[in-house]
Amino acid sequence: MLKRLFKFLWRLILTLGAMGLVGLFLPRIITSMYAVDRIYQKESAPGKDIAIVFGAGLRRDGTATAILRDRVETAASLYFSGKVKKLLMSGDSQSEGYNEPEAMRRFALSLGVPNEAISLDFAGSRTYDTCYRAKAVFGVKSALLVTQKFHLPRALFLCNALGLEALGVEANNHRFWRGSMLVWNVREQLATVGAFLDVYVSTPIPVSGEPGPLYVD
Repeated sequence: MLKRLFKFLWRLILTLGAMGLVGLFLPRIITSMYAVDRIYQKESAPGKDIAIVFGAGLRRDGTATAILRDRVETAASLYFSGKVKKLLMSGDSQSEGYNEPEAMRRFALSLGVPNEAISLDFAGSRTYDTCYRAKAVFGVKSALLVTQKFHLPRALFLCNALGLEALGVEANNHRFWRGSMLVWNVREQLATVGAFLDVYVSTPIPVSGEPGPLYVD
């Protein structure tokens, strides 16, 4: 009797473990397959009016991190090549000393992007929030998403699921340590599960706020 019970419990544990692994990895597999034909290099990217640039943290002095500079540099290249007319820079602004969109703007200006070509979203604390607000608050209907390759599948999935027609442009101007890439990919694995829960279960409504100017001639 105890032997049968042990076998049943062991099979149950194995089954639940297998289901947990499927639940953990399946969303990333789905988004990666979805993104395959939607990711471009900056040279081959199609033209759109808007490029959305996602925040990626700041250094202690309040300036953009290397990964964030990579995204801004790619967006600036799209602007200078005429592939986009406006850059929507979205990130977190937790406090007066932590303001991702402003740091992105300052770096873009140092690259020669004119201030009138930049609009800031100060409430893009998550990828979901950035995609939601780009459409609901800023009225963006179609855009190029600028971020690294590991992040693009989730960003593309979220924006398109929320009704914003999006294609991705890979930011790959810099090489990063393998250790950093491993950490970012593990984080992305978990964040992609959260993205599916946001879209299909909780459907949160981010803070609305007032948009900055985002006019396209």
